[in-house]
Amino acid sequence: MRPEDFAVYASYQINAGGLFVGTLKVIRKTDGRLLFPFQGAPVLGPYPSREEARAAAVLRGEQMVASDIANPED
Repeated sequence: MRPEDFAVYASYQINAGGLFVGTLKVIRKTDGRLLFPFQGAPVLGPYPSREEARAAAVLRGEQMVASDIANPED
């Protein structure tokens, strides 16, 4: 598998306290499997800025892709 075999959607939203949390969706395109979020997935944040929240989501997405390439889940 290659990084191109994944769809990564990273963004942010504002929580009730007015801080920013990262939002992330990672899909393995070869079989359509949703890798993130999963049951019990950690909250990405909160962060004081939208840039930090989105950067955290992008980083987590990259980590999820690298991990699945190295050790694919069924």
